[in-house]
This record gives sequence, structure tokens and C-alpha cells, in this order.
Amino acid sequence: MTLPRPHRDDLLIAAGGLAVGLLLWFFGLHTQGGRLFEARWATLVPLVVMAAMESLRRTMPQTALTVGTLAMVADQFTYGSLVTALMFTDVVYASVVYGPAATARRVPWTTGLITIGVTIGFLVWWQNAFALLIGLITGMISFLPAVTGVIVRNHRDAADAARVRAEQTALLAEMDRVQAVGAERARMARELHDMVANHLSAIAIHSTAALSLDDEATTRQALTVIRENSVAGLAEMRRLIGLLRDSGGDTEPAAAPTLAGLAALVEQARTNGASSGLTFRLDGTHETGDGDGPLPAPVELAAYRIVQESLTNALKHAAPGRVEVCLERDARALAVRVRSPFGDRPGPRAPGSGAGLVGMRERVALLGGEFEAGPVPAPDGSKIWQVRAVLPAEERTPDA
Repeated sequence: MTLPRPHRDDLLIAAGGLAVGLLLWFFGLHTQGGRLFEARWATLVPLVVMAAMESLRRTMPQTALTVGTLAMVADQFTYGSLVTALMFTDVVYASVVYGPAATARRVPWTTGLITIGVTIGFLVWWQNAFALLIGLITGMISFLPAVTGVIVRNHRDAADAARVRAEQTALLAEMDRVQAVGAERARMARELHDMVANHLSAIAIHSTAALSLDDEATTRQALTVIRENSVAGLAEMRRLIGLLRDSGGDTEPAAAPTLAGLAALVEQARTNGASSGLTFRLDGTHETGDGDGPLPAPVELAAYRIVQESLTNALKHAAPGRVEVCLERDARALAVRVRSPFGDRPGPRAPGSGAGLVGMRERVALLGGEFEAGPVPAPDGSKIWQVRAVLPAEERTPDA
């Protein structure tokens, strides 16, 4: 097993401590006398061992504390060195700061009990106040460094926890931002599709008819419809660009479409679909009445866009026949139903992308309503294409 490489700062601390200890030893400066090992060189053994443990204070704190404790005990049987004691205090401190959490909890209690035990033992043995001085010194070189290490470690752990919380908060904020941007992009895509697709579909159908039919009256009528839809589509595109551009608050945002404009919307579809053999009819109680109160703005906008997209799809794909738009309102919900002839039809057709149904489904889901679209049997045995949406009459937050 490869031993961890000592930290550079720990090597400098160990080298400095050893140099100062050798200098004190050279001048004969000791902490005590009359010990078991009276040879002067014996003092160097604990000093060198303690210096070696100082180099491991960060990479192997538990080993440094164990061996350093033995060296400190051995130093008591020699003339002693002040540097050995000072380096031991640093080893105790490092074991709490850099060691495992269990060691950080255990060392202060252990050193505290040792300090108390040494003080009581020397009081019983000597029975004088000098024993209290021994206990104080023991606490200063063992218990006090351990308590200091606990304080430093707690502050470091608190700083690490705060940094982690800040990183998590930043990550959550970035996730919220990405989701908000995605939701706004989807909303813009739905609005752009619903606002412009109706006009472009009519332009595509009538331009194809103008090119394929060699009839001056038909061509003139088609060009008239193309011009009307081009102007209307350009106006709506400019309105959308105006909403997206930062105007600095100089202009007020354009009002969102409401159900009051359905009649005009159906009339426009009637004009665009006349050449395709389509007729349009609007039924239902879409105006506010019966004491139910006004509909929320998002509900009115969603209902308007669903009818608009359904009429656009009818202009693109419906066979000749009647297109019916029906709205039913009660206190709890607004039901929107659009039916159109289902089947192939002669004449030009505009291509579809499938984004319209996706946009309608998303609008209804955001309001917590119900949506379905597809062919259903007609009373006469044929099939019709039906779009049906049920929107809550009161605003509510959709399920997350």
C-alpha cells in the first residue's frame, strides 16, 4: 500500500520545529532534570519522533496522534524539550481538524479526562498546590488544543455546508431558468402557429387554386383572399414581434383575443373556405350570461385559439360540407366542440405539420382541462372530424 505524500506545509512545520529543538538542545535548555534517562542525547529521540509526526499531521492524523502521544510520554523520562511539547499540541489540534469525525468527537473528551485524572492523581500523591500546576500544564498541551480544533472544525464544516447549499440553490435556480425558458419558447411557438397558420393556410390554398384554374374571375377572387390574409397575417406578426421586443414600456401590450371575436373569426373562415365547398356555422352560449360571471382570460384565449386552429385544419383538410363550431358554458366549465367533414376532397390542399394538435393539447393541459381530437361517427353513418375541449371556468394551478 502506498503511503500518502506529506503536505508541503507540514514538512516545513516539522523541519522548523526540529531545527528549533536542536538549537535549544545545543544550548542545554531543557524543561526538567533528574530523570530516568540522564544522557543528553536521549532528549533528541522524542524530539525527532515528534517532528516526524508533524510531517504526517494532515495526511495521517490518527497515526501522528498515537505515535506523538507515546513520544510525549517518553519525553517525560528525559531532560525534556519545550519544542517537543509545542509540536505535540499541534499534533492534537491537527488530529481534531483533519481526522475522521469520530476522532474529532473522541479526542476532546479523552484529553479532558486525562487532564482531570492527572490533576487528581498528583493531588493525592503530593498533596500540595503544585499538583494543580501540573494539571494546568497537562490541559494546556492536550485539552486546550483539542477544544481549539473542535471550534475550527465546526466553523469549517459550517462554511462547507453553506457552500454546498449555495451551489444547490444556484443549480435549482438554473433548472428553474431552463424550465421557464422552455415553457416560454413553447408558449411563443403556440402563439406564432395559431396567429399565422390560419392566414398562411388560406394563402397556400387560394394561390394553388389561382395557379391551377384558368379562370379570370376565380383568379381575381383568389388573389383578393390572398391579399386580405397577407395583410392580416402581417399585422398579427408585427403585433407578436412588438410583444417580444423590449420597447421600454413606451407602448402598451396588445389585448389578447377573446370569445367576442369568434363571430369575426368564423366569418373570415367562411370567406377563405368558400372556394373549397365549406360552410361554417357558430352555435352556443359563448358570451357571459346566466350569472356565471366572466371567464378567466387564459380560458378565453385558449378557447379562441382552439377554435382558430380547428378552423385552420378544416380549411386544410376537410371535405366539402358544413363546419360547426359549438360552445357550451356552465358554472364549472366551458366546452368547445368543432366538427368538420372527414375524408378526401378535390382541389388544392395545404400541407400540415401536426403542430396544431400538439399546441391545442398543451393549452388544455396547462389549464387542467380535457382534450380529444379524432374521427367520430356522424348521424348519417359517415365520419366527421371532431375537436373537443373542456376548460375549467375558474383558473387553477395545473398539477406539477
